Amino acid sequence: MEVQIEDSLLIKRYVSGDERALEGLIEKHNQRLSSFIYSKVNNRNITEDIFQDTFIKVIKTLRKGNYNEEGKFLPWIMRIAHNLIIDHFRKSSRMPMFEGADSFDIFSLIGDEKLNAERQLIKDQIDSDLGVLIEELPSDQKEVLIMRIYKDMSFKEISENTGVSINTALGRMRYALINLRKIIEQNNIVLTN
Repeated sequence: MEVQIEDSLLIKRYVSGDERALEGLIEKHNQRLSSFIYSKVNNRNITEDIFQDTFIKVIKTLRKGNYNEEGKFLPWIMRIAHNLIIDHFRKSSRMPMFEGADSFDIFSLIGDEKLNAERQLIKDQIDSDLGVLIEELPSDQKEVLIMRIYKDMSFKEISENTGVSINTALGRMRYALINLRKIIEQNNIVLTN
């Protein structure tokens, strides 16, 4: 039976010059990371590209000595991959559409009771310009909103991927919606359906 070596030990070995330790890290997390990326992009070639780009960022960060999330290696690489997935969709200028819908509806995936007040206030205002508005949000709120809306992730999955509690993820989502409403009001934006 193969003994799993702790991520922190593999990282220390790699930073100390042991290239094989990096192979160990990649092999250890290959399946989980590849499955996560593929579930979002549904394309094997793009999955491989994003997987490689994720580890390029990991290598750069480790070599610079900037990694300090002891014991949280998997959530950290998942966050890197997640950001690269968002970049991929942004560059290709196509956010995923949903079956039976001609346009993307931000609220088609939100069912949490706590969000109903915000839901009613901005439902009819947000449509095609949503992406521009989201860019105005603080990064932590933007991340949760994108994971929830565009990636159809549960708050439990968001919690696991960002390393915050479910309550914190819920709070960020709530504030993201409140802030979106403020952005709309401040800019007197009228979004047509």
